[in-house]
Amino acid sequence: MSSFLSFTMRFLNNFFQRLVNIFSWTRKNFFSWYNKNFKLNSFLLVFILVFAFFFYVFFWSPPSNFPEGAIVTIEKGATLSETAELLQEQHIVRSIFWFKVFAVLFGGDNYVFAGDYFFKKPSTIFSVARRITADEHGLEPVSITVFEGQNIFEIADLFEKKFGKFNKEKFLEIATEGYLFPDTYLFLPNVEAAEVIAVMKKNFSEKITELSQEIEDFGKPLEDIIKMASIVEKEARNMNTRRTIAGVLWNRLSIDMPLQVDVSFAYINGKNSFELTTEDLTIDSLYNSYKYKGLPPTPIANPGLSAIQATVTPIETPYLYFLSDKEGVMHYARTFEGHKQNKRLYLGK
Repeated sequence: MSSFLSFTMRFLNNFFQRLVNIFSWTRKNFFSWYNKNFKLNSFLLVFILVFAFFFYVFFWSPPSNFPEGAIVTIEKGATLSETAELLQEQHIVRSIFWFKVFAVLFGGDNYVFAGDYFFKKPSTIFSVARRITADEHGLEPVSITVFEGQNIFEIADLFEKKFGKFNKEKFLEIATEGYLFPDTYLFLPNVEAAEVIAVMKKNFSEKITELSQEIEDFGKPLEDIIKMASIVEKEARNMNTRRTIAGVLWNRLSIDMPLQVDVSFAYINGKNSFELTTEDLTIDSLYNSYKYKGLPPTPIANPGLSAIQATVTPIETPYLYFLSDKEGVMHYARTFEGHKQNKRLYLGK
């Protein structure tokens, strides 16, 4: 590295000395010289400008395929040459040589600092070299919103698109459906799956304390409450409707009737009520609430606080059936015959 440093310093000394000499000469002689040799000098000036333009474009400017939003990890102990090669492989810089020149110029004996570097937008080779030799990682918190009713697969897709080091497969392997509280979060760009899960579960534990008395009074296990709340979250939007549907669904469980909720199929095959076929209803999955009685094996989404509250404060109702028409209006029935009539009236089935 010392030989490269010596070469670089000699190169830069010569380079800047030539610039000083050119500037001094130009200040004294340029205008008279230029006027005497107008055509030749105009050609030379254009040539220099074109040369400078192409030099910038092909060596110093950001690569055309610069990965906006990328995170580049420089390992501890990496040499300047290894760092330059990595940055070129990752399409952060065009030229290994010029990156090394500017790194030595900006960093001196420090060279580069290890760690994760976040590149929000394309940067010139000057900017990249300055940041990496000055230990400026650019890791500013990023805001992300997880909405009520999103499941772990949707959350994984959301984070994968926004965070460069987020491992979707790892997240799905360790995430617990139903207990990742929907909210707006701030994470650093290099956040990993385990940290996301820990923060969201901690938020769930803190928020659920607001309902601790209502949950205790309701008398059912929290596991069952969250499973039911995930269904209620997907079935309705306003509080009154949610409480009514919760009452209907708890009624079904109390008489050992299958829950028969269409929203569980979004977890099985991604279909909604209007897309389901008779064949879909026979799918052999424990999440098929037409085929298997009781609550699903896990929640089918991550409910918000209002859905959980509605689940533990259900409205007592004589109804066993409900459906939502194409405008989102709920219709209830006490019997299956009444339910079939509602389907004919409001869904044309």
